[in-house]
Amino acid sequence: MEPGLSIESGSAIRVAVLPVGGPIPPQCLRDYAALVAAHARVDLASLRPYYSEHQKSPFSHQPWDTGCLRLKFVLGGCVPSPWEDFQSSRKVLAVVGICHLPSSPDLARVAADFLDASRTYPSALASRCFAFCPTDAQLLEQRKDGIIMFPPSDQKSLELHMLTMIQDLAASLLMEFEKWVLRAESTGTILKTPLDSQSSLGSEEVIKAKKRRLGRAQKIIGDYCLLAGSPADANAHYTTAIDLARLTGDVFWHAGALEGSVCALVVDRMMGQSDPVLEDEVKYRYYTIIQLYRRATLQDNAQRVSPVSFELEAALKLARYLCRREVAKEVSDLLMGAADGAKALIDASDRLILYIEIARLFGSLGYKRKAAFFSRQVAQLYLQQDNAYAAMSAMQVLTMTTNAYHVQSRKTSKPDHASLKELGASNSNADKAHPQSVVSLFESQWSTLQMVVLREILMSSIRAADPLTSWSAAARLLRSFYPLITPAGQSGLASSLSNSADRLPWGTRCADPCLPFIRLHSLPFHPSQRDIVKRNPHKKEWWIGAGPSGPFIYTPFTKGGTSGTSKQEINWIVGEPVQVMIELANPCSFDLVVESIYLSVHSGNFDAFPVTVNLPPNTSKLVLLSGIPTKVGQVSIPGCIVHSFGVITEHLFKEVDSLLLGAAQGLVLSDPFRCCGSSKFKSVNFPSISIVPPLPLLVANVVGGDGSILLYEGEIRDVLITLTNAGTVPVEEANIALSGKNQDSVISIAHSTWKSALPIKPGGEVTFKVTLRAWHLSLADLEADGSRSPANPRRIAREGINPFLNIHYAGPSAAKGNGEVSLPPGRRLAVPLNICVVQGMCLVRARLLSMEIPARFSEAHLRPVSGKDNTSDESNMLHNDISLLKIDPYKGSWGLRLLELELFNPTDVVFDVDVSVHLDGTSVPEDNTADVACHKTRIDRDYSARVLIPLEHFKLPVLDASFFVKENGSDELLGSQAATIAEKNAKAELNASISNLISKIKVRWHSGRNSSGELNIKDAIQAALQASILDILLPDPLTFSFRLAKDAKPVNDSNHSTDENVGPSAGENVLRCKDPISAHKMTHMEVQIRNNTKEIIQMNLSISCKDVAGENCFEENSATVLWAGVLNDIQLEVPPLQEVVHPFSVYFLVPGDYSLQSSSVIIDATDVLRARAKAESPDEPILCRGSPFHIHVVGTE
Repeated sequence: MEPGLSIESGSAIRVAVLPVGGPIPPQCLRDYAALVAAHARVDLASLRPYYSEHQKSPFSHQPWDTGCLRLKFVLGGCVPSPWEDFQSSRKVLAVVGICHLPSSPDLARVAADFLDASRTYPSALASRCFAFCPTDAQLLEQRKDGIIMFPPSDQKSLELHMLTMIQDLAASLLMEFEKWVLRAESTGTILKTPLDSQSSLGSEEVIKAKKRRLGRAQKIIGDYCLLAGSPADANAHYTTAIDLARLTGDVFWHAGALEGSVCALVVDRMMGQSDPVLEDEVKYRYYTIIQLYRRATLQDNAQRVSPVSFELEAALKLARYLCRREVAKEVSDLLMGAADGAKALIDASDRLILYIEIARLFGSLGYKRKAAFFSRQVAQLYLQQDNAYAAMSAMQVLTMTTNAYHVQSRKTSKPDHASLKELGASNSNADKAHPQSVVSLFESQWSTLQMVVLREILMSSIRAADPLTSWSAAARLLRSFYPLITPAGQSGLASSLSNSADRLPWGTRCADPCLPFIRLHSLPFHPSQRDIVKRNPHKKEWWIGAGPSGPFIYTPFTKGGTSGTSKQEINWIVGEPVQVMIELANPCSFDLVVESIYLSVHSGNFDAFPVTVNLPPNTSKLVLLSGIPTKVGQVSIPGCIVHSFGVITEHLFKEVDSLLLGAAQGLVLSDPFRCCGSSKFKSVNFPSISIVPPLPLLVANVVGGDGSILLYEGEIRDVLITLTNAGTVPVEEANIALSGKNQDSVISIAHSTWKSALPIKPGGEVTFKVTLRAWHLSLADLEADGSRSPANPRRIAREGINPFLNIHYAGPSAAKGNGEVSLPPGRRLAVPLNICVVQGMCLVRARLLSMEIPARFSEAHLRPVSGKDNTSDESNMLHNDISLLKIDPYKGSWGLRLLELELFNPTDVVFDVDVSVHLDGTSVPEDNTADVACHKTRIDRDYSARVLIPLEHFKLPVLDASFFVKENGSDELLGSQAATIAEKNAKAELNASISNLISKIKVRWHSGRNSSGELNIKDAIQAALQASILDILLPDPLTFSFRLAKDAKPVNDSNHSTDENVGPSAGENVLRCKDPISAHKMTHMEVQIRNNTKEIIQMNLSISCKDVAGENCFEENSATVLWAGVLNDIQLEVPPLQEVVHPFSVYFLVPGDYSLQSSSVIIDATDVLRARAKAESPDEPILCRGSPFHIHVVGTE
């Protein structure tokens, strides 16, 4: 049998291409052979310049315009076939020699070698010897040996020269065919086959042979007509041969003639399109041919040479002609029938060729597994031969079957490997991969057969002395089928890997990975990597909207949207090391030593650092791989480069992800990571990574240590923070902002300090101050601490409650080649202020005191505290004046309420407490010296103390009816929408006044030299004032004050606003004058009555004067003070928010202390006045009494 036969093979002229002369370099031989083989088809029309007709041509129907000669070049020649007389296409009809003259300078020897080579083919009708690359001397040498020179030239010239020579050769063959046909028609010829030589020629056989000779001659003439490119002439001769063979019973030659007629029919009608009629005719005739060959085989079954090979060749030719998916069933039946006939073939080489052809046709038909099956049969026949070349052929054939069994090498399956990458890349979630794709990749039911195939490849590669292929087969076998291999078998494969590696050069790479299994675990980002911010060139605050929202890599409360479809992006910086965490698994029973493993980068802009790993049997391990980006651009890391078992391989993450997906769906044998005890892990997609230019890198350190900053509640402390540029480029711009919780605990940041240090060069640093104030601990915080005792305080800052300093900074801009400016990304540094707040001095309670004895508050208790020891002359003058201070002999001071604060010190330090009240009319400098303060109070540890705060100056300016409207009142009570608005305004004013009152009270403490703070007493004071807030804030309907008619005036005239809407203040309680009030002199005075309501008040005013014993000094019987004017039942009418003055004069008879007091009975009091006075009945009179004014009268000298 011959390989590659088809129906058209009968029209091909076999030409032997033989290398002659000296040795030809392999590459040159391939080039020369390709140059010759490029002209396998020669048109008849191109042969006319070389063709000469010596006599009338026997090819009367030669298609000179459309016909052609078909040449089949056989490099190296072939062995003459014993069936050459039966089929002329099996003869070598021409010989072409190829000579490389640089290695064969002797042309005579070249000619002799070519002549000797041509003699081995006696059937050759023409010969040519082509000599390439001759020298100038060889070109000038006179040649009579027929060597054709091909001077050195360009490829196109060589091809044109070769075309000319092949046309000349074809014309010579055509003329020789004509001579042969003419001679055969005139004289006849004796044609024998191996079948004839085996027969015993009796008398009847001799007679039968004479009758068959004519028919056989017609068949051979038809063969030469077909070779000459004249199918019509060939068909005529074949028809005659068929008739004669049928008459003489020559079955074998009948089949041959019929097969030649089919070839002539197909060659004559080859139009490049399918013809159903022609196809049916070809099938009908070839089925007849197969039957005839079968009959001939049965007749000659006793002979040593059987024609069964022709029957099988006919089946293969028909199958090749019909080979397409539409008639796949019929083609498959033909091929399987031919496979069954292989048993009748005696020669093993014939069976080898048959299986090869069947495998090829099944492969062309798309039946990959059947093709693989017959390819394995071919390999088995090769392995039966005991030589390295046969083993190498078996190995190559088995390698071609691996695609069908899905155990192919990654090197030989680039399309499948690419599809595997696409499968992993197109699915961001591996669980959503298409199941059909996974089935095509992993088919566990083939595991046994796959193991057999890989074992056969391993054994054949060992016999072929191919260590790389044997290593690859052992690696695939161990990696894919370790669960089905016994521990001893696993160790044997490991030894095979080591032995193969010993015969390979150091550093040999293999496309197929072995162990371990590697998957991507995570990318542990350094904070400097995840805080890269893309700069917005259109905004001055380039970080707004672009930076991360917190100091964490993942924020679960970010806005959703297209994040599910967008791939994660990561920026790496040139020159800064990065890390990737991977997981390695060794599911086998032997110790695995990985000489080196590092990240695989194909972009050339990343330097990976190798590490060595030892994996015990059936274990997994997490390994950190690191590297440094070197160039700007995109970087792709598909997997790792592993050096194990002496060979370097690349392990892809996507392949392992697909393997694990197949294991989860039951499509592959086992999950190697689960076998090693690793927990279930969701696959991680490698993000898109961009490498950006070098950036500055700020490192923050808190001066004094990076631990928690321990602060007592309310403590104020300055913290120094140092920023160091650890990068390679300077910091050109920066911005510091606050984020996180408890941002109000940061009082100030020294922005001017770090701004003045810009730019911060590499290695430079700047230190700036941050002022912190500890917040107030809630009850939950105190309970979480476990105890309020200082013996067990919390010294570690709680997570999630501290503020952060967000520092956005960037380096200089870079210039592009086109003149544009490129802005490299910036960075964000989150500096946590780890504040640990512990309980300091605490407020036990606050309450308003109800005093039962008179209290006298002089001006010394109420004057502003000064940081200077000396006072001004004006202050000394006022202090020496005779003062009138209002007092209440029954309930304490008028207009003053005492707020008591009980403080406790649970710490182990001593606190000095300052309680101060901020005055409205004073400016507030930075040192807080304009507050009304009490004396300092020292509280030792585990002790408590009480401080008193006088509450005054907190009256509202107007008494409005809205303050007395009930909150749950109905719409009738509100009256209208205007009343509702008035109520809201009044409540707002009341609340603002309460807040203002509380904000004026400050309790500050100091401990040691640097520790100071402020106690939070807002809630406690608000609770203490809640019961009597209206009594404290709401003004009296009428306000009374006294003054001297000539040179005396209230204190508020000089220190307070005289606006009519401003109510009386504390200054009206003290009356000062330049000259003292003397006895036995008439003193002219005035009483001022102010209406604090929005309605007119009519009243009866009365004025009284009492001495130190409380006796009325105006009684007629015992009067000690004389007066002039009206002092009782004075009818007055005071307009809204205005005041009236009533003059009178007094004459003190006795020196001493007196008190003046005015009172009035309001006539026709309104509901507001009754509500303010808390009247119980509507008929109850409303009495308003002013503050008693103290007067000191001196005697006369």
